[in-house]
Amino acid sequence: MVQLANSGSETPHTGTRFRPGAVAIVLGTRPEIIKLAPVVWHLGDAAQVIHTGQHFAPGVSGGLFAEYGLPEPAVRLAIGGSPRGSQIGAAVHALDRVFRLRRPSAVVVQGDTNSTVAGALAANAHAIPLVHVEAGLRSFDRRMPEEHNRVITDHLGDLLCAPTSISADNMRREGIPSERIVVTGNTVVEAVRSQLPELAERRRVLAELGVQPDHYVLATIHRPENTDNHETLRAILEAFAEIAREGWPVMLPIHPRTVNAVRTAGCTSLLTPLRVLDPMPHRRFLAIAKHAALLISDSGGLQEEVTVLKRPLLVVRRSTERPEAAEFATLVPAPEAIAGTARAQLAATGVRLAAVAAIPSPYGDGAAGQQIARLTLRITKQARTTA
Repeated sequence: MVQLANSGSETPHTGTRFRPGAVAIVLGTRPEIIKLAPVVWHLGDAAQVIHTGQHFAPGVSGGLFAEYGLPEPAVRLAIGGSPRGSQIGAAVHALDRVFRLRRPSAVVVQGDTNSTVAGALAANAHAIPLVHVEAGLRSFDRRMPEEHNRVITDHLGDLLCAPTSISADNMRREGIPSERIVVTGNTVVEAVRSQLPELAERRRVLAELGVQPDHYVLATIHRPENTDNHETLRAILEAFAEIAREGWPVMLPIHPRTVNAVRTAGCTSLLTPLRVLDPMPHRRFLAIAKHAALLISDSGGLQEEVTVLKRPLLVVRRSTERPEAAEFATLVPAPEAIAGTARAQLAATGVRLAAVAAIPSPYGDGAAGQQIARLTLRITKQARTTA
């Protein structure tokens, strides 16, 4: 479904216009909104957002536009709640219509979601310059759908904004020409710095939750590899419960997909020892994350955020596409090892926190959004002069 008036002039949902020649920012998930916000800020009026609706639950992405000072999307699609192939197909079909009605000067996508690859395919079909933010990440694990999305998008991209030299080298090894690749850093640095509350506000949040700084664990789980297999999900929740029973409060902001998976797997009782929280504004999440003794998650974005927050993380994944964060993030591929690994790190909390506090983020100095916006505008000018 495309929420776009038949005249092609306005969207019923927002009443805003998608202008011909605007830079189309295609996104559909919470992490994309967060990481593309700095690009939108620096593009200013040149940017217009198309939200695919991949994350459609209000608690997951609702409110983030206001939180980050972004204009409401000019176009809203509705591809959420369906399997991967259907999502990608529906998004490509809908974006094709949008681009025919209002051809953008460039399309910007971020990361590795279904919305990302759909935006890339639709841009390619219309020969519109494609900018990929956070390009070149590789887990080298072909079992991950995200890996396929990354590879396809990078090979279609005209401007590939690699967060680090490792990501740039990954693309060069695949034969992607160096002239399409620029190392920009990662916009996550700007996003976290802009939204991290001051100390007084962070203290108020912790007081509301009844926890002390450096004396609790913050956990998130949502990836299909951890939620779709009942035995895996049960093992993860049992590990969280074990940590909680040992005296470390475990905060668990719970993703809608995880809620459904817990019910389906019959694991609801394992949530009892945990502090289960509803999805929350990113600003509040960062306040809690900043003072956690340890984070445990399967989130890709959180692996980057902890390098700015200076907190240690256990990554509950078979593989990771972010080796740059290894000094902050420890990979724990077997759920049965979570409790023991957490126990060892929590026993040395002071030493571990001091160690990560001294490590600079590998993702740059907080200027990525400005550089990406400048390069995007340059590529649109080049496209116009050669048209």
